[in-house]
Amino acid sequence: MTLIVPVILCGGSGTRLWPLSRSGFPKQFLVLSGDGSSQSLFQQAVGRINSVANSTITLGNTLVVTNEDHRFLVLDQLREMKSVQATLLLEPIGRNTAPALSLAAFSAQQLAKDQKQDQDPILVITPADQTIQNLAAFTKALRDCIATVENCEKTIAILGITPTAPETGYGYIQRTASKDQHNAYSVERFVEKPDLIKAQEYLADGSYLWNSGMFVLRASTWLAALQEFRPDIFEASQKAWLSKSEDSADGVGFVRPGKDTFKAIPSESIDYAVIEKCPGSSFPIKMVELDAGWNDLGAWDAVWQVGKQDQDGNVTSGDTLLTNAKNSLVHASSRLVSAVGIENLVIVETADAVLVADRSNSQDVKNIVAQLDAQKREEKNLHRKVARPWGWYDSVDEGDRFKVKRIQVKPGASLSLQMHHHRAEHWIVVKGVAEITNGDQVITLNENQSTFIPQGQTHRLANRGTEPLEIIEVQSGSYLGEDDIVRFEDTYGRN
Repeated sequence: MTLIVPVILCGGSGTRLWPLSRSGFPKQFLVLSGDGSSQSLFQQAVGRINSVANSTITLGNTLVVTNEDHRFLVLDQLREMKSVQATLLLEPIGRNTAPALSLAAFSAQQLAKDQKQDQDPILVITPADQTIQNLAAFTKALRDCIATVENCEKTIAILGITPTAPETGYGYIQRTASKDQHNAYSVERFVEKPDLIKAQEYLADGSYLWNSGMFVLRASTWLAALQEFRPDIFEASQKAWLSKSEDSADGVGFVRPGKDTFKAIPSESIDYAVIEKCPGSSFPIKMVELDAGWNDLGAWDAVWQVGKQDQDGNVTSGDTLLTNAKNSLVHASSRLVSAVGIENLVIVETADAVLVADRSNSQDVKNIVAQLDAQKREEKNLHRKVARPWGWYDSVDEGDRFKVKRIQVKPGASLSLQMHHHRAEHWIVVKGVAEITNGDQVITLNENQSTFIPQGQTHRLANRGTEPLEIIEVQSGSYLGEDDIVRFEDTYGRN
């Protein structure tokens, strides 16, 4: 029986969904599908791809390729999916999807060898940030892809999306007229994102489908095709893999490619590196059509499209009040948002930023993110409330030479042993019991008790209990940036 290995490509920053999606908490970790699900897009992707298992399909560990900085977001969300066994492949820097898939192929072969299973497993690859409305149709199409790859040597199978409009934001796949016994068509060519006139021609033609970015192929097929079409990426990826290190947390394995060798890999997508070169080559490429309510949620307009619309076409989330409003998306994160007399707008409120955009121009949110980046503003990267492996902190107030944070520490977790060059800190326990290292002293504080950490003092905050710990931290000093941290010991491997 062939081993099937799910691969989740969990990179990207989702800049077009700012301010909800940010580089520190990108869109794949958000609940955005609008179908009433409480799961994030990442969790939905993991669940969908694992649903392909049946009496004839055995699944191996799910491989999640993600950024080093996002590993604990992934862990937290996997922890809620108790039946999923996963291994995390941690990229030190983004190098697009071709190197990411190469890591997954090397890893799948190694895992299969270690477990004395089929040493050429079939990889089922999906991005982490899409939504599917019809799970049954998706599962059937994916099984057809697997059957195609099992029965045809060196074949790559791709899911093509039945187009519903002349979309200019997607690449297209042109297929042949007839399909085989596994419902797979041969692919004649791939075409880039078209202009509107060309997209209308594709829609009318009927043989063009949207490229979903979901593939099925053997690990050996990917590596052989990469070696043929882009030997530079293959060789650099192999070097990064061979220089890897491994560790684990909460029973989940971490695989870290060599940092310097990984940075040397050319940045390229799966499509440009290999897939678009396959038609007519020694690597046959097939396509199975998928009509299942697919959306890649590439902009706020797409979120509106998949959301639950009221009788006026509005999609709302959070504490909202609307009157005389039509065909708009209004998202409130931290306070009441009201709107009067609006139409075709996107309004997204977070604790530290508000976006107002014409729905038809929502793709241009990326230009706002570019301006934030040019101005080096923190709103590009982090929310006011920031997730950390030990819990979270919320910066509730800030002024000249002071900052106030609300901090929650998970049961059994602790911050690093650290010091600050430019600030002192006052800690007040408001919930739970805190173990505090303050220089040479280790003390325990209960609710309504407090302590002072002088500037330059080595210190640590820990929660040894079974309930969440919350404190209020008041910082004071000449510089209050998050980079003023010198770590001496850290449970989570941070510098």
